[in-house]
Amino acid sequence: MGVAEGAMSHRSLTGVLALCVASWFPAYFAGQQAAPGPALKNSKPPELSAPSPNPGEDSLRRFRHALPAEGMADDLRMRLLADHGAILAARGGATPPPTILFADEDAVKNWHATVKSERVEIAGITLELQTPALEALMDARTEVRKLHLDITPRASDAARRTYADTVTLWRGRVHPGLRHWVNQGRLTRKEARRIRALPPAAQVPEILRLEAAGLFLGRKFSRSILYSAAPPGASQHIAMLALDINEHGHRSVRTILARHGWFQTVQFDLPHFAYLGSREDELPALGLKKIMTGDRDFRVLDLAPASGGAK
Repeated sequence: MGVAEGAMSHRSLTGVLALCVASWFPAYFAGQQAAPGPALKNSKPPELSAPSPNPGEDSLRRFRHALPAEGMADDLRMRLLADHGAILAARGGATPPPTILFADEDAVKNWHATVKSERVEIAGITLELQTPALEALMDARTEVRKLHLDITPRASDAARRTYADTVTLWRGRVHPGLRHWVNQGRLTRKEARRIRALPPAAQVPEILRLEAAGLFLGRKFSRSILYSAAPPGASQHIAMLALDINEHGHRSVRTILARHGWFQTVQFDLPHFAYLGSREDELPALGLKKIMTGDRDFRVLDLAPASGGAK
C-alpha cells in the first residue's frame, strides 16, 4: 500500500462512507429563524411550497443531473454534492452551474461564456460575479456601510475562479499535507511521490482514502481538505456566485448579507459566502438545510442517504 504500517485500514471507500455519514451530513439543529427580509430582485418562487417529508430524496432527485461522471465512485460523487452542491439551488436571477465538478479548463471557459457577469473594484481588488449576485452584494454593502463596516474581498481570487485557480489552491493543500504526514512517519515517501504525480482529479479519491485513516490534509491537518479547498473543478467560485470576505466575523455583516441572498454554504470555510438569491425562509423548500457550527449558520443541500446509491 505504501502507507506506513498500521496507518491505513483496508476499508473500501463505500465502507468509509457508512462510517463517516455523521461527519458528512451533520445533525440539523433548529435555530431561531430570522424574520423574512425584503423581496430579492428577480426572485423566483420556490419549486416546493413546503419542505418535503423526505427532503434528502427530493434534493437528490432534483440535483442528480449535476453529479460528476459515472466513472467516479458513488460515495465520492455524493460527498461532492453534499459539500459543494448548495450553489445548484441558486435563484434570484442567478444561473446555477450545470455540474458540481467541471472536467477541465475548456469546460469552465465554455460555461463562463454563456453567463452574464460584471466586474467591480472593491478595496483595490477587481471582482467578477454574475450580475444578480453582484447587484445584491453592492446593495448589502451599502447597508453594511451605514454601520461603519464594509464588505471587502480577501484576495484577488475571492470571487470568480478558473479551473487552473482551483488546481493551484488544491495543490497548495495537498503538497504540504503529504509532507506533514511523511514527517510524522504515517506516510511513506514513495506513496507521497506517487500521489503528487497523479493528475489533480485522480488525486481526490486517493486523498480521501488517506483522510479515512486519519491523515487529514485540511488546515492544521485536523479536518478534511474539502473544508478548505474544493477538488479541482468543484469550487463554487467557478459559478461566479461565491465570494470570500474579510468581515465574516461580524454577525451584523452576515445578517445583512443573508437579507440580500448571500449565505455561508461550505461548512468550516468561514470567509466563504455564496449567492443563493432567496430569502432564508425559502431555502428549505429549495432543498437546503441549516447546519449550525459555533455561532455560524451554514446552508447545505439536505441529502439523506438514498437507497440504491446515486446512479
